[in-house]
Amino acid sequence: MTKDQIDHGAVFSGYNFTVADRFCDYVKIDTQSDPQSDSFPSTKKQKTLSQLLVKELQDLGIRQAELDEFGYVYATLPSNTEKKVPVICFCAHIDTSSDCSGEGVEPLIHRNYDGRDITLPNDATQVIRVEDHPYLKQKTGEDIITASGTTLLGADDKSGVAVIMDMVHFFVTHPEIRHGDIKILFTPDEEIGRGVDKVDLKKLGADFGYTLDGGERGTLEDETFSADAVTVTFSGVSVHPGYAKGKLVNAIKLAAVFLDSLPKNELSPETTGGREGFVHPVYINGIAEKVSLQFIIRDFDTSKLKDYESFLQQKVKETLQQFPGASAAFEVKDQYRNMKEVLDQYPQVSLYAVEAIKRAGITPVLSSARGGTDGSRLSFMGLPCPNLFTGEMAFHGKHEYVSIQDMQKSVETIVHLAMIWEERG
Repeated sequence: MTKDQIDHGAVFSGYNFTVADRFCDYVKIDTQSDPQSDSFPSTKKQKTLSQLLVKELQDLGIRQAELDEFGYVYATLPSNTEKKVPVICFCAHIDTSSDCSGEGVEPLIHRNYDGRDITLPNDATQVIRVEDHPYLKQKTGEDIITASGTTLLGADDKSGVAVIMDMVHFFVTHPEIRHGDIKILFTPDEEIGRGVDKVDLKKLGADFGYTLDGGERGTLEDETFSADAVTVTFSGVSVHPGYAKGKLVNAIKLAAVFLDSLPKNELSPETTGGREGFVHPVYINGIAEKVSLQFIIRDFDTSKLKDYESFLQQKVKETLQQFPGASAAFEVKDQYRNMKEVLDQYPQVSLYAVEAIKRAGITPVLSSARGGTDGSRLSFMGLPCPNLFTGEMAFHGKHEYVSIQDMQKSVETIVHLAMIWEERG
C-alpha cells in the first residue's frame, strides 16, 4: 500500500458516520410527487423534508441555507482554502416515486445480512429474492435497510440526501480538511421530470455538479437516456348508448386498439436492455368521448426519439382508419437529453470522480443510465453534472433496499472528490 493510499484511507479514521440514522429519519417523511398535479412542487408534503434539511444544515452551522417557494433547498459550505477553486455542487432529490406508496414507511435494518431471501414482515408475499437481485448477494455481511412490505423505501433518492448531509457533517467536524466552496441543492419533483424546472442556477452559483442518485457501489454515470414525453388524445363521438347504432364512436375502444397495436416483443422497457431505447405508455385516462394516453420515449441516441415518435404517429393514423368519425391529437414535449453530449467537453468532471472513487478504496464502474437524473437537464442548462452511486437498489417498488456500507462509501467518495478539486485548484 502506498503512502498516498494510507493517507487517503486515514481521512475517515475514527469517523462516526451519520448517514444511516439520517436516512432512516428521512424515509419516514412521505414526499411522493404527483404527475397529475399542476402545482410546484407537485405536493406540499415535499416541503416537510425540505424544511427539516434546512434546519439540520443551520444546526450544523451552515448560515447560507434556505428553502425557496418552489421547494428547493440551497446551501453553501464555505471554502476553507486560500486557493481559487472551482465551485462544485452536490445535488439530490427529495421526492419519491408515485409508482408505490411512500406513506408510513418503516425502515428495517437487517444487520450482518446472511445472503438469503428477505421476507418483508408486514406482507409475507413480498420477498426480496436473491435470484431476482444478484447485487444483493454481494452484500452478504453488510447491513441492509428495507421497507416493511407495504411501501417503497425511498432510497431513491433519500440515500443521496443523507449522503450529502453526512458529507456536510464530516467537513464541519473536520475543518483541517481543505475544500473550496461547496454548494448543496435538494430538488423536488425529479421523479415526474420537473426536478429543475424552477431551479435558479445564478443563485446556486456552481461551476460543476454531481447528482447523488445512483445504484451499485463505485458507479459513475456520465451518460443517460435522451427523453421526450408524448401525449396521444383520441376523440370519439358521444351518443346515448340506447340510440347509438351507426353513430357512437367509443374513444376507449380506439385507445385499446392503439395500445394493442404496439410491439409485444420489442421497443418496450420489459423487452429491452443495454443501449436499446423504448416507447412506454405510463398513464391513461378518459371516457367514451375522449381518452388521453401518456408515453415516455427513451434512447441514448437523441435522433432516434423522432423515429419512435413517427412510429407512434403512424399507429395513431392506422387506428383512426378503423374508426370513421374519430380524431386524434399528438403532442411531444422535450424532457431531457443525454448528458454525455455536455460532459465530453469537461473531461475533468468525470476524471476527478473516478479518482475519488479509487481513493475511497473502490473499483470505479463507468455506466450509462437507462433513465435520467436532474443532472441530465442541469448539464444542458450550464452545470455539467454526472451521477454518482449511493447504493439505492430496486427503486420504485416494495423491494427497494440499500446497504449502509454503500452509503458510507458514497460519503467517502464525495469528500475525496471535494478534496481533489481543492488540490487541483
